[in-house]
Amino acid sequence: MSQVTVGVSLKMYFGLGQAIDWMRTVAAAVGAHPAVADGRVRVFLIPSFLAVPGGVEAVAGTPILVGAQDLATEDRGAYTGEVGGPEIAEAGARVVEVGHAERRRLFGEDEAVVAAKTAAALRNGLIPVLCIGEEDAADPAPAETVVRQLDAALEGAPAGPVIAAYEPVWAIGAAEPAGVDHIAPVCAALRARLDADPARTGSVVIYGGSAGPGLLTELGDAVDGLFLGRFAHDPASLARVVDEAAALADTREAAR
Repeated sequence: MSQVTVGVSLKMYFGLGQAIDWMRTVAAAVGAHPAVADGRVRVFLIPSFLAVPGGVEAVAGTPILVGAQDLATEDRGAYTGEVGGPEIAEAGARVVEVGHAERRRLFGEDEAVVAAKTAAALRNGLIPVLCIGEEDAADPAPAETVVRQLDAALEGAPAGPVIAAYEPVWAIGAAEPAGVDHIAPVCAALRARLDADPARTGSVVIYGGSAGPGLLTELGDAVDGLFLGRFAHDPASLARVVDEAAALADTREAAR
């Protein structure tokens, strides 16, 4: 695919009003960017649950997608504190984060839970932003580890595209992202697995984990985009990455 994807998760750093103001500022900064407007660059923003409806309103009139940071394994029922896929979709979200390392570590989400949430997203028309990555920088075969995670997450899932977000756990919040020579082969393995599955047509592979300006240019065609964190709290910094994504999209289109 020529399209390049750039996403941001706010985690729990912003308050409600702050998150909506940020999304409104991002919409003004990149919503009319030529590459975003014509689809060469796809942008998604993931605030907290409470900010999803306001965020959808804040980006209205632009192609920017809004997402949720999690969803329940079940669609409805007696699940106090949970938010189901139908409600998330009704609120206007288009993507949903599934299986982030913090959910796995802090809330005990294992592969079975991640698979159930992936299925829940897809059956409700949401695109899962499926977070996978090895825990240890010394893992001798990170590509094998993350491909196994991908396979486990998609076990029994309905057909539909996913955004596979490769986030080595050891690189999340680190001073520097993983090296290009590390990221490229792992993402190539993920892309090959997705491309081989006709049920995953339209899927992409993006990198997250201390990602910032210049990384997308270094990675080039090794990835389909970036998943950003605190770096993108500054809308001007996010706009710089969108510029890099547009340049990469143009390069990819020229090579087709």
